[in-house]
Amino acid sequence: MHFTVSIQTEDFDVSAEVAQLRRDDTGVGAVCAFVGTVRDRNDGSDVASLALEHYPGMTEKSIQAMLTQARERFDIRAARVIHRVGLMQPQDQIVLVAVTSAHRGESFQACEFLMDYLKTQAPFWKKEVTPQGERWVDARVSDDHALARWGIKPSTDPV
Repeated sequence: MHFTVSIQTEDFDVSAEVAQLRRDDTGVGAVCAFVGTVRDRNDGSDVASLALEHYPGMTEKSIQAMLTQARERFDIRAARVIHRVGLMQPQDQIVLVAVTSAHRGESFQACEFLMDYLKTQAPFWKKEVTPQGERWVDARVSDDHALARWGIKPSTDPV
């Protein structure tokens, strides 16, 4: 079983990542994968690009801790989180969360649990370039509510 995190500037191949995640595991009956991409609009403004920054070492440790929680909460066989950093354009892939399990329900839940965490708790900072200038992007209240349903209190401090 593999539970891995990668923070990288380069793009990723979803098909290759899923194939690697389920390779040699005949107990996998379900794979759930989420891919987040850069939108061309946010909060009513055009977005020309998005820059993501992170705290090396802390970010990976934080996400690895959440993978451990996912393993404890759900009957999953493996999980892979890839999060890109650096400058990206609309339609670029930002994040991949892929989870395997014996049955679909567990992989769906674990995938959603991990994404809800990433949106609010992982130490990433996002800056959008818009026609009005650059702006930092804050977590949304709806993201905090999504995290709360898992019994996790949103935090403003990086883990």
